[in-house]
Amino acid sequence: MGEIFSGLPWWVKWIAVPVIALVVFGGLIASVVGFVIGLLFKALVFVALVGGLIYVVRKFTSSSSSRSDW
Repeated sequence: MGEIFSGLPWWVKWIAVPVIALVVFGGLIASVVGFVIGLLFKALVFVALVGGLIYVVRKFTSSSSSRSDW
């Protein structure tokens, strides 16, 4: 791969090729990044909902057991 770029100017290797790669694969990269961010957001919402559920269940079970002591 190095011999392909050996006779070309530096800007071809460091500017033109990455720009072409972004143009060609930009949609794929954006969809992968969007999928990962969406997955992280859904995981965060899941953790928050499960934590809230555990909090509510523990609050009600502890209050009901304290009522039975009366």
